[in-house]
Amino acid sequence: MEKTIDAGASRHLDHGISFGEAVRVWLRVAILSFGGPAGQIAVMHRILVEEKNWISESRFLHALNYCMLLPGPEAQQLATYIGWLLHRTAGGIVAGGLFILPGIIAIMGLSYIYAAYGNVSFVEAVFFGLKAAVLAIVIQAVVRVGKRALRNWMMIALAAIAFVAIFFFGVPFPLIIAAAAFIGFVGARFGRPEFAALEHGGKNSAIIDSMLGEGIPEHVRPNTPRMLRFLAVWLAIWLVPVFALLIALGSNDVFSQIAIFFSKMAMVTFGGAYAVLAYVAQQAAEYYHWVTPREMLDGLGMAETTPGPLIMVVQFVGFMAAFREASGLSPMIAGTLGGLLATWVTFAPCFLWIFVGAPYIEALRGNKALAGALSAITAAVVGVILNLSIWFALHTVFRQTFPVQGFSLSFDAPVLASIDLPALVLSIAAATAIFRFNIGMLVVLAASCVTGILLRSVGII
Repeated sequence: MEKTIDAGASRHLDHGISFGEAVRVWLRVAILSFGGPAGQIAVMHRILVEEKNWISESRFLHALNYCMLLPGPEAQQLATYIGWLLHRTAGGIVAGGLFILPGIIAIMGLSYIYAAYGNVSFVEAVFFGLKAAVLAIVIQAVVRVGKRALRNWMMIALAAIAFVAIFFFGVPFPLIIAAAAFIGFVGARFGRPEFAALEHGGKNSAIIDSMLGEGIPEHVRPNTPRMLRFLAVWLAIWLVPVFALLIALGSNDVFSQIAIFFSKMAMVTFGGAYAVLAYVAQQAAEYYHWVTPREMLDGLGMAETTPGPLIMVVQFVGFMAAFREASGLSPMIAGTLGGLLATWVTFAPCFLWIFVGAPYIEALRGNKALAGALSAITAAVVGVILNLSIWFALHTVFRQTFPVQGFSLSFDAPVLASIDLPALVLSIAAATAIFRFNIGMLVVLAASCVTGILLRSVGII
């Protein structure tokens, strides 16, 4: 019979990782979380799987697969999931909260500058070198995860089909994942070895896997009463402020509109920020008139070049909306409150999905049919990450892209004449440092950032 570790029996749940050490690591992950979902997943994979050996490749991908199925930023939810595995609810809140904290601070600061002076070109230039280095890290993530996940011809085929479907034809992300899950489920049910679950490939058993192999901590076991409590608490955390604003200010007030709009958006952001940003831009610029299309692009530039999920652009939109309709408050104070409100209703549901669903996902790890479905999803996710990587590369190395549409095709192609040679050279240098000379990520990021500043100082960028 499986042993259950009592929730209060061990402060560290028998894994020896103190809460303080975890906080330091999660803060490091947060500070380095540049480059959109692919870059953020790359950072976590490198630190948590390869460097710290806190979690095995297979469990990392198992958690990632679940997070990819959820609405909201998958990388932030993955951090929450792993933090929850290590240190229960407090660990999940700290991991997920710290993941977005640097972005909240950076976007808020840039929003102040933007509202006061109208542009943040110098600040964006500071991050120029950082983007080039992140591109190399993103490519490394695709290579490393691909080597592990694409272990046979079937997985390679699924990844290739997923990439072609989402990049060239704009097939909705949930449809790709659903199709991959169905194929994997059926394949595993028929006993096809191609769909067997990933095994841990490290030299030693990862810390979380050892802990869960020797005994199942109480917080990881499915518990319906606890699940209902979490559901009630996190729904209240998310929605009570929304209803309070509606009652106090009415539905036409800008704060009520921010709360309602971004709460709805939080329910439909399947596949991460990329899948919903066009909708946000259209509604914010054309329906609500909170920002102009040019300002929306500037906000995206801020989110792309600062730590945290790309969906953090909602904080900029909420800031500008409330800044312009201050409702009797100082514009800067109103903007601050509007930005924080948009962030709150966007990210509060992310914790709900993890704390309510993660125990059931962990309990299903031994199910062969589910393992087959998740293995297929993993392969498809490699294709999706490749898509995100190419998207990021196009917008790093080229200054302009143009839409290609027709014959069912729908994708962005680069304007070759707009190639950014400094960005290209710096990206190649960063990739060479990482792949050829195995230089540490922090050193490469720091060197690239300094190079970007020097390029701006001499007028090259």
